[in-house]
Amino acid sequence: MNSYVLVVVGLAALIVGAEGLVRGGSAIAARLGISPMLVGVTVVSIGTSLPELAVGIDAAVHDAGPLAVGNIAGTNIVNLLLILGLSAAMVPLALRPQTVRLDLPVMVASALLVWALAANGTLSRLDGTILLLLAIAYTITVIRAELTGSDELPVDAITATAPTPDRIGWRTLQLVAGMAVVIIGAEWLVSGAVEVAGDLGVSEAVIGLTVVAIGTSAPELVTTVMSTIRGERDLAIGNLIGSSIYNLTFILGATSLFRPLEVTSELIRIDLPLMAAVALICVPVFLTGRRITRVEGIAFVVGYVVYLVLVIALRT
Repeated sequence: MNSYVLVVVGLAALIVGAEGLVRGGSAIAARLGISPMLVGVTVVSIGTSLPELAVGIDAAVHDAGPLAVGNIAGTNIVNLLLILGLSAAMVPLALRPQTVRLDLPVMVASALLVWALAANGTLSRLDGTILLLLAIAYTITVIRAELTGSDELPVDAITATAPTPDRIGWRTLQLVAGMAVVIIGAEWLVSGAVEVAGDLGVSEAVIGLTVVAIGTSAPELVTTVMSTIRGERDLAIGNLIGSSIYNLTFILGATSLFRPLEVTSELIRIDLPLMAAVALICVPVFLTGRRITRVEGIAFVVGYVVYLVLVIALRT
């Protein structure tokens, strides 16, 4: 199959598979009586990050470490500038206290930690273990906050009503099928992206920062836009911030634990610092009035467009 076709088909498979994963998993969790907040933090945030995990592990298998790391850096920039910006431009987003007290500091700390760990040119298995431990600690903290009556994350429409017993089998099949499609889509996407990078004479990191990052962010985009339209603004922010944290900790941690990842000098000098800078920019925006205004949302989107244009113009 032509490498360009592989990329397109792989991206489409990731989007379809992730949708099945999130819908099936969320419905089953609701049926089992898991709270909306835990569904949002675990199933929705981790579920929409699974394409990044599949791409990361497949890239590691193909010795394409820069693509895996570039994908995470690019995806987080997409999440925070483009998707969060679009959501705020549609409807100003009010922030939960927990987002400011817990999620924001963990997101910034994770971005800085990944940059520091990658500074030697490799994300080792030890680095992966450190990142996974941070993911576990964050998840436990969120669960404890929910159990002590902290802010509850509104449930998405797909989890609002638990499925009836006769639909559990269908939801389970949807979950398993979604996982299979994500895995297959990741294989096609990575294989095609590596070939495209060679054909165009650009680095795997650039492909990861652009095409792959935008493609694997599609589940977050769909979830966030639909949540905003439905008026579930907490879910919109919670999904993006949670996904950004799990991308850096769980996804990169699991990928580098599977196989150490090469990190190029360009990623260390440009892309990882830029990813950390975007996370830091969120601090004053989030703290000012505890809301993201339409003007700030539009500024985020414009910032991403400028970033994308510069990457394409200067590095391809």
